[in-house]
Amino acid sequence: MTLIRPLALSLALSIPALAAPAFAQVPASPPVAAPATPAPEDSGLEVTVSDDSEWQDLGIAITVFATDQDVPTRTNAGSTAALGRALSQVVADDLRNNGLFKPSGPAGLPQPGYDQIQAPDYPTWAVRSADMLVQGFVRGNPDGDITVGCYLYDVALKSQLIKGGWKVGPGDWRRAAHKCADMVYSRLSGESPFFDSKIAYIAETGPKDRRMKRLAIMDSDGANHRFITSGQATALTPRYSPDYRSIMYLSYLNGQPSIYVYDLDTNRQRLIARTGNPTFAPRWSPDGKWVLYSMATAGNTDIYRIPSAGGEAQRLTNSPGIDIGGSYSPDGSQIVFESDRSGSQQVYVMNADGSNQHRISFFGGRAATPEWSPRGDQIAFTHIVGNLRVAVMSPSGSGLRYLTNSWQDEAPTWAPNGRIIQFFRTAKGSGEASIWQVDLTGRNERRLPTPVGASDPAWGPIRP
Repeated sequence: MTLIRPLALSLALSIPALAAPAFAQVPASPPVAAPATPAPEDSGLEVTVSDDSEWQDLGIAITVFATDQDVPTRTNAGSTAALGRALSQVVADDLRNNGLFKPSGPAGLPQPGYDQIQAPDYPTWAVRSADMLVQGFVRGNPDGDITVGCYLYDVALKSQLIKGGWKVGPGDWRRAAHKCADMVYSRLSGESPFFDSKIAYIAETGPKDRRMKRLAIMDSDGANHRFITSGQATALTPRYSPDYRSIMYLSYLNGQPSIYVYDLDTNRQRLIARTGNPTFAPRWSPDGKWVLYSMATAGNTDIYRIPSAGGEAQRLTNSPGIDIGGSYSPDGSQIVFESDRSGSQQVYVMNADGSNQHRISFFGGRAATPEWSPRGDQIAFTHIVGNLRVAVMSPSGSGLRYLTNSWQDEAPTWAPNGRIIQFFRTAKGSGEASIWQVDLTGRNERRLPTPVGASDPAWGPIRP
């Protein structure tokens, strides 16, 4: 079990206590964090924008996180001084890589002392054209844990906009950096956080015709990579549970398609369904109580749901042809899926009980792998007209918009805040797959680092 305890930072430097909960790591268990973003203060910048250029115009300076004394830590980053540099770099990378901001630092910027974290030298930053300033500190604790503080300042107003503090285990220091980046991102953009989240995906190795496919997980920025399965059986289409305790995926052990749930606390898995028939695309319901999947029987493929705790399966579709996929709306009341009942792959929507099935894609070409946004306002999908491109549309089927324009981009998955989409891209000729992400403008696209080929990404919710 993961312990969550409140954090009150009492610093000798008269830095006020940071009112924020803590998260602690327990051996052999994934860390769980309490919500850590303080409420915004009344004074300071208020940003409400519709054009990303207004965010990008903000000059954000991010300094090396200071320390009261340079002491060894149990982290993989080194002493507290080295850890301070690493923390600030993760914050800067998070804010830079999401495409909304163009921060400077921490390299090449003045390094504030520990006593300046709560009292910035505003004139120094004003002459550097910094609109916003992110400063922080790191302190080693006698029990081996790390205390991290993060502050956001408005340079022109000479005021603190928001602050946060986290006490973390040595293996969890990157989470504190992601929490800091989330706090800054949310305060400046008005968007929900997403950096402190994880991604499950399929790691691919070996020749194109004999590819080994293993289940793997990593942080949202590609760090803390871990293989979950050995590759003895092919793994496909993973999805994190809403509480992050487990991952559901499709396994082909001895050629038998089986839906498993892998428990990340115990490193054990349990069988959800083994139908004896071709099975596809298992998906959680938002409350974690149901599992959707598709199964082929006598040449017809339909969508079923089964209680995640086990029980009898219920068929939701019953039309000639192939019904595959199934992604719940955020409130769990509807399901979006793909079907060729009209003669080609198209996107359909139905109620959670299977009623009111109707087609929503009428813009030509084929449409596959639909995924409902966590906001509920859009559906991402793969549009097939010659090439495969990632696109979005409204739940009614209107407002088609392309986000990518490569040879083969498919299987979109949403960030927890519904603003970023990840997908996998297959290289022409080699068949090598890699994970990419793009924001809703379609202009900010980048490849995520993975140690091997990568497909079928699944972005989990914001971590608890």
